[in-house]
Amino acid sequence: MIAFVSGKFVTRLPSQVIVDVNGVGYDLQISLNTYSAISNKESGKLFTYLHITENAHTLYGFSDLEEKELFLQLISISGVGASTARMMLSGLKPDEIIKSIVNNNTKQLESIKGIGRKTAERIVLELKDKLGRLQTSQPNSAYSLNTVESDALNALIALGIQKNIAETAIKKVFSTANNSSVENIIKLALKNL
Repeated sequence: MIAFVSGKFVTRLPSQVIVDVNGVGYDLQISLNTYSAISNKESGKLFTYLHITENAHTLYGFSDLEEKELFLQLISISGVGASTARMMLSGLKPDEIIKSIVNNNTKQLESIKGIGRKTAERIVLELKDKLGRLQTSQPNSAYSLNTVESDALNALIALGIQKNIAETAIKKVFSTANNSSVENIIKLALKNL
């Protein structure tokens, strides 16, 4: 897995950037939000997500971890692929997407190309509680997802625990210990299984 690339921006387009990392050019698909963040920079760091399908390996780039985390949340929804999630992040700012989801504003989500009524309703249904809880637990950040919770969940899933069981265990842990490290959250969650 490629976590990030750091180097010179050789080509910058609204949907794509090529980053020269020590003589190797990485072609990254980006959103308009990321393009806005890097448009005046000659070099920098982009966080990445490698999307693998049977026809292609596509590398997506993000100017910050919060946008990447929202992208990952969006592609976890049935019917929302990586291209659609990138389109959403290009059509609305991440905090606008989260606000729309938390406030049941499916009309705003439907205004994005590729998002129909059923998909918008599914996004709201599946992400409302998760994003609402994370938004209220971090009032100083408009759209920062709880990376400790996300990392702990990913670790439990990697250990072979079903996602819904892992989420329930982590919720129990977070109700009692909000400021713990990922390791402590995982240990406590394993005890709650």
